[in-house]
Amino acid sequence: MRITTPGEPGDFRARVIAGSHVILIALDIAEKQCQGLMGFAFKREHSGITGDWLKGLKVFKTIQPDPQPNAQYSTFEDPIQSFLWSDYTANPGITYAFTIVAMYGRPKALEPRHTIRFEITTEKADDGEQGIWFNRGSVASQAFARDFKNAAMTDEIANDPNNTMTVWLSRGLLEAYLSFITNTPRGHGLRVSAYEFTYKPFLQALKSAIDRGVDVRIIYHSTPVNKKAIKAAGLPADKKILIERTQPKIPHNKFVVRLDSNGKAVSVFTGSTNFTPSGFLGQTNVGHLVTDDSTAKAYFAFWTALSENPDKATLVPANMKLTPNPQSLIPDKPTTVVFSARTSAQMLDWYAQRIVDARTSAVFTGAFGVDPKILAGLQSNNSAVRFILLEKPPGSDVRAAQRAHQSDIRLSYGAVLGQTYEKQSDKSGGKKLVPIPKFELDKWFLKEELARRDGSGFVFFIHTKFLLVDPLSNDPLVCTGSANFSAGSLTSNDENMLLIRGNTRVADIYLTEFDRIFRHFYFRDVANEVALQGKESKTVFLDETGKWVGEYFDSTKFNCHRRKMFFAAPETTWSEKAPADPDPFTNKKGAGARKPGTKRSTKKTKASKEKTTKKKKARKGGKSK
Repeated sequence: MRITTPGEPGDFRARVIAGSHVILIALDIAEKQCQGLMGFAFKREHSGITGDWLKGLKVFKTIQPDPQPNAQYSTFEDPIQSFLWSDYTANPGITYAFTIVAMYGRPKALEPRHTIRFEITTEKADDGEQGIWFNRGSVASQAFARDFKNAAMTDEIANDPNNTMTVWLSRGLLEAYLSFITNTPRGHGLRVSAYEFTYKPFLQALKSAIDRGVDVRIIYHSTPVNKKAIKAAGLPADKKILIERTQPKIPHNKFVVRLDSNGKAVSVFTGSTNFTPSGFLGQTNVGHLVTDDSTAKAYFAFWTALSENPDKATLVPANMKLTPNPQSLIPDKPTTVVFSARTSAQMLDWYAQRIVDARTSAVFTGAFGVDPKILAGLQSNNSAVRFILLEKPPGSDVRAAQRAHQSDIRLSYGAVLGQTYEKQSDKSGGKKLVPIPKFELDKWFLKEELARRDGSGFVFFIHTKFLLVDPLSNDPLVCTGSANFSAGSLTSNDENMLLIRGNTRVADIYLTEFDRIFRHFYFRDVANEVALQGKESKTVFLDETGKWVGEYFDSTKFNCHRRKMFFAAPETTWSEKAPADPDPFTNKKGAGARKPGTKRSTKKTKASKEKTTKKKKARKGGKSK
């Protein structure tokens, strides 16, 4: 749900986006009204419960020169100094009432002047057509340190869906998957395609479904660790039920199709979540349920093709027939589906074109970096604010792109407060996190720890794979699924992606969750980088001079562009430009493909000129030299 409070530009107003667990509030006010503005105070009420002023972590130094670790302070006395704030403690399907007050003056003598009041209702996780669940995805956090004392993730805890820590980390994602399986009646069917298939509660739920008469069949990546987990869960050793996928090297799917009693596909649960403890309870992941006959039917056909364990030469033509290359302007209904492996990696050009088409914003997450074509799209767009969220510190190419577009591109990557990656990789191929020496913020914040302390594995933080184009508009585009926006994911792996156009509810949930994770890590990135440079961090204290407002009205600054982004006309959207885009799939092998944002050259090459000359002379009966 999204609302804009009444008021013309220059008035104190808010643009509010409610997902299922997050309420994002963007504020605006005339620059002339900012003289003496010290920040904003927030109050939240719901269900007849009178709320108090919400609390924040930052304080005025003159009031509290030595804050205690993880102490929180009333925003009425220590206001929020940002034009963007989010409530991360909301629950789905609840109506909340907010009061926001602009505070002026000086510390200890603040004066409330302008006030906004509004109500907004959070989205239900599942509206019967599309269900979306994000896990916590921020196990290294102040909340985890406070509530669970940085407890290590043991097998006993992870394998208990009712454990308090498991419930907190899952945040509804595990519960949704288990409910999808356990609520499948006798005589109905489930078709699973799994890359990593080791999470005991998930496997046991499938065994229970088999025991009660559900027709369950499972395609799984044929690995020793998967086979060991299957045996431990007691799944029947029946080749009709358990189907080994021995090719390709990365059969990367993670989806479950539900069939009715007649064998008709009625829904599919997909997304980025591997069926492992870390998939549900560690790294950031999303589960996406689509209850749509055509989408479910496509996934069932894909599963059926995979069940024969086909090689690439057999599977690619089937995938292309089942999910042809999309047009630049895909339909708003039904959901467009893309299955891999495909004939080429030119879907990357398609994604890049959509980024270039964005009018106000483009949002990208990547677990393994940014493909050059995607990065070219991000750099080619000069009208939209662009956000990039990565698993690890970005490479030099991404850093260079950000430096070249400092007012429009912002980066964030997975991090633990006060820790950095060691220089040498460990035996598993990952990198361990080590403490930053003399980390100043240790005296004001609780120490954070990863649940996976041995540093094993490749992905600790960001595992989602989605792209949002103009998510604030009336015609947003959401691209989400299992594929990592790479050439390999398109031409080699088993993968699936959903392209969802025009669904503002879906966009609202994805955007608010992205904002939550992005800003969680951005704070840690900045604090850690400052410490590594040997500089003093002042991030715990509020500005007492009023200078903090300046960057929100300086057209050369990112915060100014982001403030304007939220209040752009919602009719301004990527779909205006898309129909005029060139077809990125005309050259199947990719030779001569144009970079996003460039025009087709009208100049003839020397070879083409000679070829034309020969044809003309041949028609005249002459000969060319």
